[in-house]
Amino acid sequence: MGALSFLDYAVVGLYLVATIFIGVWVSRYIQTGREFFLAGRTLPWWAVGVSLVATDIGGTDIIGVGGSAYRYGMAVGNFEWIGCVPAMIVAAFVFIPHFWRCGVTTIPEYLEKRFNVHVRTAVALCWLVFMACNLGVMLLASAKLMEALAGWPTNLSILLIAALVGFYTYSGGLAAVVYTDVLQGIVMIGGCALVVIVGLWQIGGISGLQEKVTTIVAARQVDAPPSESAKPSPAPRVEHFDLVLPVDTKSPFPWTGILFGLALITSPAYWIGNQAIVQRALGCRSEFEAKAGYIWGALLKNVIPIIIVVPGLIAIARFPDLKDPDLAVPQLIGSIMPAGAKGIFLAAFMAALMSSVDSYLNSATTIFTNDIYLRFMRPTADERRLLFIGRTVTVLLTLWGIFFAFQLSQANAGIYAIFQTLMSFFNGPAFAVLLAGLVTLGPGFGWRPLFQISEPFLYYSIWAFLMTLVVMAIGSYFSPSDADEKQAFCIFGTSGKASA
Repeated sequence: MGALSFLDYAVVGLYLVATIFIGVWVSRYIQTGREFFLAGRTLPWWAVGVSLVATDIGGTDIIGVGGSAYRYGMAVGNFEWIGCVPAMIVAAFVFIPHFWRCGVTTIPEYLEKRFNVHVRTAVALCWLVFMACNLGVMLLASAKLMEALAGWPTNLSILLIAALVGFYTYSGGLAAVVYTDVLQGIVMIGGCALVVIVGLWQIGGISGLQEKVTTIVAARQVDAPPSESAKPSPAPRVEHFDLVLPVDTKSPFPWTGILFGLALITSPAYWIGNQAIVQRALGCRSEFEAKAGYIWGALLKNVIPIIIVVPGLIAIARFPDLKDPDLAVPQLIGSIMPAGAKGIFLAAFMAALMSSVDSYLNSATTIFTNDIYLRFMRPTADERRLLFIGRTVTVLLTLWGIFFAFQLSQANAGIYAIFQTLMSFFNGPAFAVLLAGLVTLGPGFGWRPLFQISEPFLYYSIWAFLMTLVVMAIGSYFSPSDADEKQAFCIFGTSGKASA
């Protein structure tokens, strides 16, 4: 990204001070476990909406999506337009109000009400393991990107990000996470939008971008050495401005994967069944504000592809011969942004990194305290005790994340890609269990996801989702549930108040 000036570092420093201030300010109002884990159910819709967006867009997305746009084009924007917006709207009107009325703190707690304690424990442990390990993955990925952008040593970046996130999450719990996410979301959207505006201005606007990218990509395809079996083509087809790609596209985003793997399974599983996401809605002041938060987040999501995809296309016009597409956005920043503006983007990048890490840290703490400690270790614990345990677990998970990130930094494998593949495996079965519990009265047993690595990652969730539904249906037939009033209440379409 180029050398940073004193003004750039001043901008970054101001952002970090503001983040710490928010954490300290919020901590004054945290006196009980309920306030720590659910912000005392006082969160406003506007803060929740921004927090949802900030949590979903990590620093790796800013760099990685820009790199994918450089290589494949606008179709990667479907991960936001098709992959997020419809699922968020459905969640807002169908699922989130139901969770809110059930009066639960976590998704595993809902699953115990719907099924039994064994399902709750299994899902809670799975989420704990995944979130705890992913903390290390995200810290390492963040540090590597900070090294590439600002030249900071990897270990120093791991310690800095972990210390900052750990501090304000320890101090203020969910409320601190959400309100710092608001700051981070504003900085992230503003910084990325500034890159788009300056970049488009320098290459002649949208028409200039389209003309240059089409010419460059078409020339690449003409110059590419043909395979032995390739037939001559009268004119190369440029897909960089196509949103819907055919099944036989060379990109990893065919319309079948986007529709069936992403829009119908992976995305609903994320927005409806991911504790790090749903916990924000559960902390809202009312059912109406929980809905409004999701809808506001969905509206903001329509803007996100523009500010994180377009920089990758602008980079094609300026650097058509990059060997590594992931360098597209960093090089673009270094070439077009003046002193001070680079600091704004770096602050935006750090904001994206921290908003993802803090969400997993807070949610993992909530699941352990609510679904393991309170359920099995000390069911009679009072609110003060739960607050103490929550803060203690936050510290321990932060230290674990640092340790695991250091260990991963010594490995040469594609750890991040492996965890994203495992997430695709996990999303399908987890969503199948949750969906079956929400809409049917039949399933009444535990579940076991089956894994097989053989398809592109967008197809993993399809097979895992379908296999889990089949296993649940067979198991329910041979082991019917003795449904009671409490279980019936947990099914979508019922009304009333949760039974004690």
